[in-house]
Amino acid sequence: MATSETTSQQSTGSSTAVAKRDDKPSGLDSERGRTTIADSVVSKVAGIAAREIPGVHALGGGAARALSGVTSAVGLGDPRSQGVSVEVGEEETAVDLTVVVEDGESIPQVSQAIRDNVAKRIEGIAGLRVVEVNIAVNDLYFPGDDAPEPQGEPRVA
Repeated sequence: MATSETTSQQSTGSSTAVAKRDDKPSGLDSERGRTTIADSVVSKVAGIAAREIPGVHALGGGAARALSGVTSAVGLGDPRSQGVSVEVGEEETAVDLTVVVEDGESIPQVSQAIRDNVAKRIEGIAGLRVVEVNIAVNDLYFPGDDAPEPQGEPRVA
């Protein structure tokens, strides 16, 4: 990390004290106050950024997607943060994503594109350094997976 020096005059004399900072300012702290960013904000940014990548069908596991549909219908929860877990510190964050990839897409290429976009968006919007983006691909989406099962003739009369 870069080291910067600041010089300040002491009010009792002409001696000069030099304070060294071992870290680069994050933009979240200033002379006039501190900005804190909630986990839910970082989750939403990460979820939106991941969904922007071609080949990402959905975020979250099957049960999470079903539960999200119910909670969204009654006005609870936010589907933009579904399948996203974050740990937010004062200057950095870590992101865990659960992803459904579309059939025919390269999982390593989609994963790398997700990592790059999530880090770029969080760093640009929130000013937090992204230390890691972990991705769990839990399903492949095939066209027709969302279609309801056809109702055949009942087997019993």
